[in-house]
Amino acid sequence: MITSDKPGTRRTRGIRKAKRPAKKRVSVKRYAENAVVNQYMADVLCGKIITGKLQRLAVERHIKDLKTGYKRGLVFDSVAAQQSLDFMPHCRHSKGKWAGQPLELAGWQQFCQWCIYGWKRKTGRRRFTYVYVEVARKNGKSTWLSANGIKLAFFDGEKGAEVYTGATKFDQARIIHGESIRMVRKSPELSEFLTIHKNNISCPETESCYLPLGQDSDTLDGLNVHAALIDEFHAHKTVDLFSILDTGTGSREDPIMWIITTAGENQEYPCFEYRTLVEQILKGTIEDDSWFGFICCLDDGDKWTDKKNWIKANPNLGISVYQDGLDKQFEKALKIPSEQNKFLCKRLNRWVQQSKRWLSLETWDENKGQVNEKELIGRECIAGLDLASVSDMTALIMTFPEDPNLKILARFWIPEAKLEQRHKYLAQYQNWHRQGFLIATPGEALDYKFLIKDILELTQKFRFKELWMDILFQGHQIEQELREDHGINTMVGRMGMLSMSPPAKEIERRLLGRTLHHGGNPILRWMADCVTVRTDHAGNIMPDKGKSGGKIDGITALCLSLMGILRPQEENISSYSKTSELFFV
Repeated sequence: MITSDKPGTRRTRGIRKAKRPAKKRVSVKRYAENAVVNQYMADVLCGKIITGKLQRLAVERHIKDLKTGYKRGLVFDSVAAQQSLDFMPHCRHSKGKWAGQPLELAGWQQFCQWCIYGWKRKTGRRRFTYVYVEVARKNGKSTWLSANGIKLAFFDGEKGAEVYTGATKFDQARIIHGESIRMVRKSPELSEFLTIHKNNISCPETESCYLPLGQDSDTLDGLNVHAALIDEFHAHKTVDLFSILDTGTGSREDPIMWIITTAGENQEYPCFEYRTLVEQILKGTIEDDSWFGFICCLDDGDKWTDKKNWIKANPNLGISVYQDGLDKQFEKALKIPSEQNKFLCKRLNRWVQQSKRWLSLETWDENKGQVNEKELIGRECIAGLDLASVSDMTALIMTFPEDPNLKILARFWIPEAKLEQRHKYLAQYQNWHRQGFLIATPGEALDYKFLIKDILELTQKFRFKELWMDILFQGHQIEQELREDHGINTMVGRMGMLSMSPPAKEIERRLLGRTLHHGGNPILRWMADCVTVRTDHAGNIMPDKGKSGGKIDGITALCLSLMGILRPQEENISSYSKTSELFFV
């Protein structure tokens, strides 16, 4: 029977231990560390294993959290982590030269497994409710995910567990699930305990089941999801299936959503959005303890033709990925242009047609400067207001000229419902709100009266020379009220290429000159890391909301405020209609 101790050993009551973990934490010395995981981390940090920046950041994040995670209510349960690794060899390969052999995870997989199952909150519930793993094709991800489907369905201590493999088509969902079925059949221990009926793996004793699910299934209602496994998420055109499975976890105490994928060919699909979120978590741009991320890819600036870089996207190089196979496809890509994107995307895990971020996060951080809000009270500023739609984020940037520097203060608002509704930025919004960087207005939509009240209070604190804003959504009404009822010198700016290019290039110039001091506001920092730009044939640039990997309202508001900074001083313009002629297309 399956044991929760060393892989390969058998004990009569072992399966009970795997299925129902002890409530009290077991103190066993050999669980204190894992030699393979520790060696992997050491090899990554010293450069013995060649990795990309994001893969290394995943290791650094784990080590940092071991030191400081307790401050956020996090604990590491090495017993649970080791038990998850001990389970893997009881799943057996079904294909190729390893058919029938116990599953043995590579070092990087053991590291991920160790983190995913080991990290807990002080309540005892798992820390990571979302997992995103991205590696190139043929690196053993589907086999690994199939084994974890069995683990989560029947050996996660959850009675009546429902676990699903999800895909856009039912037949696609059966690929991972089919491998799980073969694993059960190949394993005497598992087949004794589990029942297979068509596409359903079940356990009568725990009333748990493990099923494939496609977006084209007859019904997606009434799901009570303990775990969902989504392979090749890059192929999903919409987030619908992910959202259905995610909301289906609502009545579970310890659910997990597991995404594993290669890079894709369309960054408009939802996978790229989630990938960007995970990248920002790894880089520390935002903090979200509910997501585990592990991304293996080439770094910006790496030459894809340099074979020594290929291991960055292929951590299983030499195990399930072979150099001669990559060489053959590489030679084909060199000779046939149409094959190049396929090789870059699937074998080097590079997103095709990926928009490059506009601003270097390192350069942004070097412009933090010394910004003391109390010292700016009573000073003259030019403000920019990016008024969002009723349920989105609104940003106000106040720019204080101080030769040769500009100092920036930022304010951000969202409807308070955004602090409760489930969305991918929920944890981060809640965190920023607790820290005082994000202001919540009453209700489900942005409360414009609340916003106007806050702006008026700021005008009493700082001297607004001009307030620049666009007039989309209800902007015209707010602009009129601020100008006519409260005497604020409002200036209207729209999002045209010719109007946005000068302030955008001014941002570039000042960042390079280290004269744009922003004080390190975390929301503005996140937005700076998200923003991409659109360029025209004349070399003009402007922030591109559609292609950016997250919110950029603060950067847009900064551009609006810089319109006032750049406006010729001899032009005494008080009419927004004349301003629009100068700054708008």
